[in-house]
Amino acid sequence: AGPMSLSQITACSRLQPGKVHRYLVSLSRVGLVAQSPTSGLYDLGPALRRLGAEALRRMDEVGLASEHLPGLRDRTRHSVNLAVWGDHGPVIVRWDYGAYPLPITVRVGATMPLFTSAVGQVFLAYLPETLTAPVLAAQRDLEDPKAPTDKEIERAKAIVRRDGVAFTSGGLIPGLASVAAPVFTTAASLPLVVAIALPRPQAAPAVLHSLSADLLATTRAISAELGYAQNLPATPGR
Repeated sequence: AGPMSLSQITACSRLQPGKVHRYLVSLSRVGLVAQSPTSGLYDLGPALRRLGAEALRRMDEVGLASEHLPGLRDRTRHSVNLAVWGDHGPVIVRWDYGAYPLPITVRVGATMPLFTSAVGQVFLAYLPETLTAPVLAAQRDLEDPKAPTDKEIERAKAIVRRDGVAFTSGGLIPGLASVAAPVFTTAASLPLVVAIALPRPQAAPAVLHSLSADLLATTRAISAELGYAQNLPATPGR
């Protein structure tokens, strides 16, 4: 996660200090490691940074994430979709229909609402307010008695951050339930969101827990492939 001393590297690698030092000298010679002349700490070297930058340049985040969707659909037999952040909110960029008919036909390119969709709630929870606040303000009609209050919005965001998933049922489309989870990319990129859509009558608690676990396992795998190394929720909260 940051520069380390020789003693820290020795402790983490469980090798003898002399052996660790010899490795670091060799890695420094080829630019994979660099030692600060002021602090003496070791960090990633210029060659490794160039390698990482080239890997990021070649990476198609949407394409890589999309490769995981057919497997998730086949395992769950439910429709799955992938969303990115657009100028006016979440945009569906892929939709794979499952074995169960849904009361809606969603087209690629459709913009989803922030609060009443599971996909939107995930973006709402993990994106900075500088991005979400203008979109949310445009979508909220404060004169509508059903419009979410600030307290309800904050509660929904807290639940998503706690459980790792968002769940909505009938809020957007009557008869439709959806569970969504984030795909984290690099620090400079916005997250993606993967969701499972299912008929509302099938959204029993046990089913949703199973779907959420499979969804989280999938988004964890995608995040890891995209280079995100931090800990992610392994199982949905109860």
